Amino acid sequence: MVCEPPDTNERMAASTDYDAVLVGSGVNALACGALLARGGWRVCVLERNDWLGGAIRTAELTEPGYLHDVFSAWHPLWVGGAAHAELGDELAARGLEYVNTDLPTATAFPDGEAAFLVRDAEGNARELGPEWPGVLERFFPNADLAFGVLGTELWSPAGLALAGKALRRFGRTGLAAFAAEMLQTSRDWLEQTFASERARGLLAPWVLHTGLGPDAAGSGFMTQVIAVAVQEGGMPVPRGGGAKLAEALVRLIRDHGGTCETGRDVERVLVRNGRAVGVRLADGDEVGAGRAVIAGVTPTQLYERLLDAGDVPAEIREGARRFRYGRAEMQIHFALSEPARWDGDERLSRTAIVHVTPGLDGVSRAVNEAERGLLPEEATVVVGQPLTIDPSRAPAGKGLLWIQLQELPSRIDWNDDLRERYADRIQARLARHMPNLESSIVKRVALGPHDLERLNVNLVHGDPYGGALSLDQNFLWRPFPRSPGHRTAVERLWHIGASTWPGPGLGAGSGTLVAKELLRPPAAERVLEALRARTRRSNGP
Repeated sequence: MVCEPPDTNERMAASTDYDAVLVGSGVNALACGALLARGGWRVCVLERNDWLGGAIRTAELTEPGYLHDVFSAWHPLWVGGAAHAELGDELAARGLEYVNTDLPTATAFPDGEAAFLVRDAEGNARELGPEWPGVLERFFPNADLAFGVLGTELWSPAGLALAGKALRRFGRTGLAAFAAEMLQTSRDWLEQTFASERARGLLAPWVLHTGLGPDAAGSGFMTQVIAVAVQEGGMPVPRGGGAKLAEALVRLIRDHGGTCETGRDVERVLVRNGRAVGVRLADGDEVGAGRAVIAGVTPTQLYERLLDAGDVPAEIREGARRFRYGRAEMQIHFALSEPARWDGDERLSRTAIVHVTPGLDGVSRAVNEAERGLLPEEATVVVGQPLTIDPSRAPAGKGLLWIQLQELPSRIDWNDDLRERYADRIQARLARHMPNLESSIVKRVALGPHDLERLNVNLVHGDPYGGALSLDQNFLWRPFPRSPGHRTAVERLWHIGASTWPGPGLGAGSGTLVAKELLRPPAAERVLEALRARTRRSNGP
């Protein structure tokens, strides 16, 4: 069984016109489409695969009755994001229900000890050490700036306004110090902040979920943001599987007159006189877009496949050609005859995500090995336990594990045999922490980097984060310096998705930013409204 919206194979007539055509149906495209449809736009979402949701998919991957989130699985960025804040009530009315936990994450160390990040500050002071309250005291007064950076179109008046706000708050030298702290590595921040190796080992693995490593610029900032976000927001998931989010977004689009289709492979963005006017599909159909074409794809797809060579300047095509992809990912899905039992702290069996790692140096070493084309000797194992939050995903009394490996090389020849042998290695490591694991396996399904790319064309070389997030492809320069932000050199063509700012994750940041920009009234209308407001103020009540 696959959880997906009904009637996904309905077909439109050729040459149908819409206000906006969205290429791909990832979370950014669906959120963008939902916001535009609510705003009165006629929206069409076209997806090449046979499900809607991109990297959101729930399926009985192993055995009947076991619902596995095949790609992404955890939704704290969505629940804490701007799209959910605006659409949450309407999505709930369409069947989306989030459930959460007081034990969001932990790290299990090789010696059998464990450390936990919980949902309250006092508990985290006990787990992380006496330094934690100071972290919160420094973070919260400027949380608006930290989260504002992640929710702002940096190359825009809003980005300039955010910088001006920071300048007024800190002054010139203070702003320079704040910016420098944002570029600090996770290693430097953790070692300067916490005396406990356990605290460092608890937080360090989380930078992997942002596509970074603990020695990368900007990873210290992301470590702080995630640690605070997990404490405040937990680890929410949709009841019944992650696909429930995609289903609700699709229903919202359709309820507002929009169209969402599967099996519709867009092969070209149609450009006339420097302006995007629609798309052509692989079967020859053309779909017109009167106001915007919004591409939720990688730069490789956009500039080397969807656009003709003459549609954009040569330097932009060269910039896209030089775009780099990051480390590869692998997943292992287990259906178990009983819940996994952890050695050591009994709370591990009740925790949503457990990282298995030696600690900060272990994460760093595994990233280093992967980036040099080596299989890590001791990779960080992300053990997702969705049944701790949502028991409906497996038959009563059974177990289910979602395993993610984010430190794998993309420059080797991945094949089925290598995938299974590496999965054997990971299973053996987990069995040292879970004594009943191997005796309770009903079925194991592993997805190597080559499988992930086959299933989703945007997961290039198995990179789940839309491209390397090194500094020249991050923040102001994402996706790449020649084409930063979401506008492109083609008028009315917009670029969204993990390859664009604010990067990967289920927050739908890029789709939300583009939708809000498109829904803004024209400049002349904004000027008139400002004049009316000024007149109303001067005339009094």
